[in-house]
Amino acid sequence: MPSQINLPSLGENIESGDILAILVAEGDSVTAEQDLLEIETDKATVPVPSPSAGTITKILVAEGDTVPVGAAIFEIEAGEAAAAPEPAPEPAAPTPAPAPDPEPAPAPEPVAQAPAPAPTPAQTPAPAPTPAPAPAPAPAPAPAPVAQDTPGDGYAAAAASPSVRRLARELGVDLRRVRPTGAGGRVTEEDIHSHVRQAQEQARAAAPVSSGPGLPSSDGQGATRVEKMSRMRQTIAKNMVASYTTIPQLTNFDDVDVTELEAMRQASKEDYASSGLKLTQMPFLIKAIAGALKLHPIVNASVDMEAGEVTYKEYVNIGVAVDTPKGLTVPVLRDVDRMSISQITRELDELVAKARDGKLSIDEMRGGTFTISNMGAVGGTYSTPIINPPEVAILLVGRSRMLPTVIGKGADAKIEPRLVMPLSLTYDHRVVDGADAARFVNEVKSFLAAPGRLLLAP
Repeated sequence: MPSQINLPSLGENIESGDILAILVAEGDSVTAEQDLLEIETDKATVPVPSPSAGTITKILVAEGDTVPVGAAIFEIEAGEAAAAPEPAPEPAAPTPAPAPDPEPAPAPEPVAQAPAPAPTPAQTPAPAPTPAPAPAPAPAPAPAPVAQDTPGDGYAAAAASPSVRRLARELGVDLRRVRPTGAGGRVTEEDIHSHVRQAQEQARAAAPVSSGPGLPSSDGQGATRVEKMSRMRQTIAKNMVASYTTIPQLTNFDDVDVTELEAMRQASKEDYASSGLKLTQMPFLIKAIAGALKLHPIVNASVDMEAGEVTYKEYVNIGVAVDTPKGLTVPVLRDVDRMSISQITRELDELVAKARDGKLSIDEMRGGTFTISNMGAVGGTYSTPIINPPEVAILLVGRSRMLPTVIGKGADAKIEPRLVMPLSLTYDHRVVDGADAARFVNEVKSFLAAPGRLLLAP
């Protein structure tokens, strides 16, 4: 008798999910832990596996449905999948040993006699060459079209005044393609403008139909496309509004000289590449922030206004915002303060790859105490990132660029090109004061400006 498969728990505080794709059909045999469907929650897209082997007898949901945790999603007949591996008896096929019987194959030998009649048709082509000379006079009329070049056909140019020729050059118009309407067959300025308008209309007519997201629609002003927000995008929107409207947020902007850090990275990247790792500035930044959070615990905290309490985290879990096709996700690196640069590099690569493939689990996006947003990967310098509650701060990193910088003091001061990294720290002013934020940023800067400290940090 078939039994039901219910939607399992998808994580803490997640009560339902949207069905994105059903991966099996009724009548399919499945194995234990085989993925049956993909479901999108507030945080991620996760597969739902089969709890046992068997045959799917009925599908109880459809793509696009919102299904609560615990609801029935399939009916399965247990044990049927185990019967599939019975193709073992096939080795009994050795009976075709009497294959030598096809010896009578020489019968088709008479086919070899077919080429014998071939020489007879070879005598017929002889009369063919006699009619060939007849069509010779046909090419005579060919020279006639040569005299038909007219202005506007792309070959002949009409007369035009210097001002009209200048206008054509400015607009990128080939006068040989403009039909003249002026006196004596001359091209006028209006001819040039008319030619440009026609070219634009032809280009618009030939433009491909928009293939953007959503369904075609109209807002009364023109064509539009309407797309339903995904569950993840709705959650991001709600969290951002809640953060921005309930937390008094301020942003400090600063710069740090990372010339020495970049030299260290360049000297080490080949060693990392030999292990299949790409060494960027991000692991150094994560390590620097982890060290600064240990020295400034007020930035590694959370606040509960109802209870009137501030909770200081003795662990350091740093989330890294990742841009994915489905939206912004923030995988979390745990206990970063205990990791080396190489460990951070390896784990960061794995989490970013899983984020972009949509394979992050709910637990891999929970428990962060601080977040980094790397805008430098797509360009830009400063911004005002929004805090990810219940955290109390977020750091945005811009693209490092070469700037003229004063090195030294007094008579020894000189200007040198230095690699400078822009930093933007947004913090919760209910908990973090401006001086606390400045001290924290200065600590991060000191680690990045003297990267040797990162290797010696406890």
